[in-house]
Amino acid sequence: MGKNDEARKSQATKTVDGQRNVLVTGCSSGIGYCVAHGLRARGYRVFATARAAEDIARLRDEGLEVIALELADPASVQACAEEFLRRAEHAVYAVFHNGAYGQAGALEDISRAVLEQQFAANVFGWHQLTNLLLPAMRRQGAGRIIYNSSVLGLIALPFRGSYNASKFALEGIADTQRLELYGTGITVSLIEPGPVESAFRKNSLKTLRAHVDISGSVHHKKYQNAIRRMEKVGPAAPFTLPPEAVLKKVIHALESRRPRARYPVTFPTYLFSVLRRILPTRALDRVLRHVAHGEGKPE
Repeated sequence: MGKNDEARKSQATKTVDGQRNVLVTGCSSGIGYCVAHGLRARGYRVFATARAAEDIARLRDEGLEVIALELADPASVQACAEEFLRRAEHAVYAVFHNGAYGQAGALEDISRAVLEQQFAANVFGWHQLTNLLLPAMRRQGAGRIIYNSSVLGLIALPFRGSYNASKFALEGIADTQRLELYGTGITVSLIEPGPVESAFRKNSLKTLRAHVDISGSVHHKKYQNAIRRMEKVGPAAPFTLPPEAVLKKVIHALESRRPRARYPVTFPTYLFSVLRRILPTRALDRVLRHVAHGEGKPE
């Protein structure tokens, strides 16, 4: 371990009563699962959340402390926060917000109710949970709030409008919160992954079928073509990284004396963060249409 790593690890131990209690949401698979296990192996006391009873049981069997959480349900968010604070004895080191899903479909095919559900899980639940944990962080004069955003919080792609909007909203919340919490000892960081190995694509296909009238849509042919391509088993998209790439950034946000406001993950995130600043809107739109077409999504 290098000197910088030792300094970060030393800083991480300087918490209330020596506790390093971290709440990680959305741990049934993918990024949340990797981060929960990775932080536990690093010495943190991790409280993992999941929705389904079978996932909760599996995570407990794997040695994690688990709390049930349905982010779209305010009562569940309240109960989760209360249980976490009780078990942690109000010594809250950090929360890593990760639990989310992507609602696929053209915006004109997304009803108000479906869009509200997307925001309930991806934005409102995160905001409520943060606010329930902030008093404990304020009392101890320290805390880390880490949000798992997306490259789609920086740029938009067609047929992902609901998810785009939720991540753009999250970026605005984090930026505002970082300003409002300046000087409190509480830091706010955004993790911005691009393509990462997970069940996200499979779950997005489920939401498309569940909430979009595919046969009645003006885009029905594009949907059907996209579904056939998405169902084919093939190599991962270019530049896809394992979830450990996100874990590395989360560790830095937890242990750095001066955690960054943003942590890009994967080449596409670095690329598009630059392109959106230097390209005119029409030129960027052409690039994004080309990317969407190359991924095999409707455009």
